[in-house]
Amino acid sequence: MADVHHETVYFSGRVQGVGFRYQVLQASKEFDVAGFVCNLPDGRVHLEAEGETAEVQAFVAAIEERMHGYVRQLERQPARRSARFQGFSIR
Repeated sequence: MADVHHETVYFSGRVQGVGFRYQVLQASKEFDVAGFVCNLPDGRVHLEAEGETAEVQAFVAAIEERMHGYVRQLERQPARRSARFQGFSIR
């Protein structure tokens, strides 16, 4: 299986209890990406996304745009690896 672009992203700010994960799930339907989004105990939201580089980057940019009033900081960790996900889900 060919390698895909993968990003682990951590969103900080007012990102829990505001429909953040649902908005990420909705955005995932507009891009050819796979992965998941979940809340972390420390108040951040954790995103794992993989696909073509341009798709993943556009997906993360769309999340930033939609949730700009809630996100104070994000930490992105890009990598190339074999695909691990099918579809996109909230965990």
